[in-house]
Amino acid sequence: MKRIRVIRGWKDLSESDRGAAVAMGSFDGVHLGHQQVIELAARAANDLGAPLGVITFDPHPRVYFRPDEPAFRLMKTDQQARALEKLNVDILYVLPLEAELAGMTDREFAARVLHDGLGARHVAVGFDNSFGKGRTGTPVAMRAYGGEMGFGVSVAEPVGDLDGDKFSSTAVREALREGRPQDAAEILGRPFAIEGPVQRGRQLGRKLGFPTANVDLGDYVSPKFGVYATRTRLSDGREFAGVANIGINPTVQGVTRPLLEVWLFDFDEDIYDRVIETDLVAFLRPEEKFDSLEIMTEQVMKDAERARQVLGV
Repeated sequence: MKRIRVIRGWKDLSESDRGAAVAMGSFDGVHLGHQQVIELAARAANDLGAPLGVITFDPHPRVYFRPDEPAFRLMKTDQQARALEKLNVDILYVLPLEAELAGMTDREFAARVLHDGLGARHVAVGFDNSFGKGRTGTPVAMRAYGGEMGFGVSVAEPVGDLDGDKFSSTAVREALREGRPQDAAEILGRPFAIEGPVQRGRQLGRKLGFPTANVDLGDYVSPKFGVYATRTRLSDGREFAGVANIGINPTVQGVTRPLLEVWLFDFDEDIYDRVIETDLVAFLRPEEKFDSLEIMTEQVMKDAERARQVLGV
């Protein structure tokens, strides 16, 4: 598999980094609906003999324009790049969303960023895409700018499941908040995964017989607090089945921020400060407060057995 190139910015690019057929959007989750937009860009790239590119923004527009809203991200940029790489994307353009970019009209964005900066030969967008200051740009406007500035434009139609529900990042977030990771996975085309460095804690789980790797949720959408069957990948590619609690662990005092606490089965290595990525496979039960650590430990062992059954290990 060829490696994706991640380019941060749109100014002063080399000619080898310009001239792609690009899909444009936030692509948080790179779900099946997003993949339809990328497929349109891929067809154009093939026809034109051009690289396949994806344009996204950092921070996410919602974070930039509504910073006080609860965390909602479905993936980090590294995860996004890996997902796009599997779709044979050549270049990921991460555009810095700051005052200059946010202040551009839709025409200025098309001219300065797409035409002058990236030299885009084709732009694919979703049916509901908006761009430019005040979100005034529409797919219709993009077609007009493409005709004027010399790049092709294609617009993806909405796609959804057999019941007609549209695939969307919002639907993924709702599924996760309601404890339905399998439904989220159906929209994403893969399980939702939390990635981050393993934090150093009090090692209470190890003392109780179930050592956990703890990861801060950070900017991720907060899934329903509770216990999940999981699969975790280490940075060296190894994968381990496990069971995890997401929440504030009310039985143990001192936990103030939501954590992913995952017990990797049949694993005993020091992975503090190493980055891991954990798939949420199935929701087992809501988070509980127990009367004692002994009762909590007994329940964790039951959770582990159920997780093993779910995961087939």
